[in-house]
Order: sequence, then structure tokens, then C-alpha cells
Amino acid sequence: MKIDAHQHFWKYDTLRHDWISDEMAVIRRDFLPDHLSGVLTENEIDGCIAVQADQSAEETEFLLQLAVSYDFIKGVVGWVDFQAANINEQLESYTQYNRLKGFRHILQGEKQRDLCLENSFQRGIALLEPYGFTYDILIHQDQLRFIPEFVSRFPNQRFVIDHIAKPGIKEKDIRNWKRDIELVALHENVSCKISGLVTEADLKTWTNNDFIPYLDVVVNAFGTGRIMYGSDWPVCLAAGNYTEVLQLVKSYFSSFSTHEQELFFGRNARAFYMLNG
Repeated sequence: MKIDAHQHFWKYDTLRHDWISDEMAVIRRDFLPDHLSGVLTENEIDGCIAVQADQSAEETEFLLQLAVSYDFIKGVVGWVDFQAANINEQLESYTQYNRLKGFRHILQGEKQRDLCLENSFQRGIALLEPYGFTYDILIHQDQLRFIPEFVSRFPNQRFVIDHIAKPGIKEKDIRNWKRDIELVALHENVSCKISGLVTEADLKTWTNNDFIPYLDVVVNAFGTGRIMYGSDWPVCLAAGNYTEVLQLVKSYFSSFSTHEQELFFGRNARAFYMLNG
């Protein structure tokens, strides 16, 4: 089973989605399961993980409702306020939803760049593992230096880095990111999504060669057992179509063994998110 481990749905709202810049204006519209199902079928992808794009309980409920109606949505990564006084009660209530696999906070947008190290935030993170929930780490590369300390405090928690931590691909900036991502990869409870690459490059002129140095670093650091494919649809549409994004990684992994390709394109995601089918 091939899994797209990272994509989004939304009903476009100018305020809620104000992060969509003029350069990415093509995605200023609704993106719902009916827009994606045919695309996945055409590209022989069997299912996906729907990840929150808005920090609200309503967003989590929205994605869960879609997952009930569309079987190809194999799992949901929602949002919860980790600093809430009743965080334990909230997490317990979410255990009733079989397709809710984990949570994410948009750390990349926080003014406090090391929010993940705050005791009030970590109190909530500490409660995920007992309930079996995962945590997606969404950061920019400047925040990578905080992640080894963060993940080391929760050695049994399943973490995954989204979008390889958004290195400066457009600027060909790699040195500091390489150092920091390799330190993160030393923690075996952390996986990495090879996703969101094209929107960190030049949206109009990127080529496959732009990404090879970054892919080499991630694969060498995490190995083929802790990486997974994600399209970042529909955000990726600002830089290309779904097939182009998929072909980028297909080309890179074409020289890998069949087993390694199966791990990357589905088996790792199924294990990480504990997908049932």
C-alpha cells in the first residue's frame, strides 16, 4: 500500500489562510477530498494522511469528519492546545476516533523560536505517548538546534520532522541545516518526511538536481527505515503538479532496492501512524 504521508484539506478563508502569499495565489481556493481522490488514483497512491493547516479544535473536527466520509484518508494529524489546563482530558476524549493518529503545532510560526522547550508545552507532549498519539514537528531550519534536546526528553514518543525542516533550498543553503538535521537523526524515535521540497526551492525554475544534496543528507542520516513520502498537496501546487512532485522522489529512489522503495512510499508511514488498512 502506497501512502502520501502529508497533505491538507481546507475551505479557503482569507484570514485563516493568510499565510498563502501572492506568489502562491494559485492555492487560494478550496481543496477538498474530491479534488484529491482522482489525483491519488492516477498516481497509484492508495491513501493519505490529512494534516492540520489551522490551529483550532474545529480544524481537527473538520478533518475527522472528512476521514469518516472518505476511506482513502487513512489518518488525521490534528491540532490541540498543548498548554491547555485540561490537555489530558482533551487527549483522552480524542481516543474515540480511530483515524486520529497524532497532533501538530505550527512551531515554525511562533515568535518564541524555542517554544518546544517550554515546560508548559512539554507537559502536553508528555501525555501523547500514553495515548499512542504521534507528533509532527513543523519548524524552519533555524529551530532545528532545539530539537535534539526536545526529543531526548521523550525517548518513547514517536516524532516526525515535516518537510525535512525546510532548509534554504532556493539559496542553496545547506551547511548549518546538514549539521543540525544529522544531530536530530541520532535520536531513533524521530522519523523524517521527505515532503514540501518544491516550495522551499525557486517555485518557477526548480529542477530535480536542486534537491539531491538535501535528499542525500536525509537518507544517509535517517536511513531508509525512518523516512516517508509526502506530497504536501495542495501547497505543492504553487510550484508544480502532483505528478511532478511525486516523480521528483521516484527518480531519486529509482536506484534503491524494491524493499527500500516500499518502505519509503508506504510501509514506514503505515508503521509510524499505525494505519489499519
